[in-house]
Amino acid sequence: MYLPAHFAETDVAVLHALMRAQPLGTWVTQGDDGLTVNHIPFYLDAAKGAHGTLIGHVARANPVWKSLTQPMPSVVVFQGPQAYVSPSWYPSKQADGKVVPTWNYAVVHAHGRPRAIEDRARLLDIVSVLTATHEAGQAAPWQVADAPDDFIDKLLGAIVGIEIPIERLSGKWKVSQNRPLADRLGTVAGLEAAGEGDAARMAEAVRRFIA
Repeated sequence: MYLPAHFAETDVAVLHALMRAQPLGTWVTQGDDGLTVNHIPFYLDAAKGAHGTLIGHVARANPVWKSLTQPMPSVVVFQGPQAYVSPSWYPSKQADGKVVPTWNYAVVHAHGRPRAIEDRARLLDIVSVLTATHEAGQAAPWQVADAPDDFIDKLLGAIVGIEIPIERLSGKWKVSQNRPLADRLGTVAGLEAAGEGDAARMAEAVRRFIA
């Protein structure tokens, strides 16, 4: 990833926060036919390993797990807020007109060598922790134990667990740090006026870098 120093984010707590907030990772591996891309919701176990460990699962019918018999590099991309930035939001536009549009975004790349997990007890742990994590906000959280044992056992036979100890984390927060303060303030105002969702989250990201 092209990473100018002024866009680099090195605070592990910040990187982990984005990964938890946007757990659907784009997982890129090298297969016999070239690069393979899968989209998988991961659970981040921050206490396991130097940079944490990503845990998820794929369908047994997905051939990606069969390529993990030998250690191989892979990367999981977690995409945070992103938004178009109009040059009309910059006060400097009125000064000299030397401005152009851009795109702001925050992203984390987690590098590691994945391994496949077929042990049933471990698979049950994986689906249980993923379920508990994503059901936590529900009024009446569903639990794996709510389903019949034989039904869950059958489904466990249809998946393979994936565990990726993170060897390296890279974070890029391209959030207008290279613009003058007045333009950053104008960007925040423009994003807030654009509405909710990613625009509002990007406004918060830009504001973080305003002294």
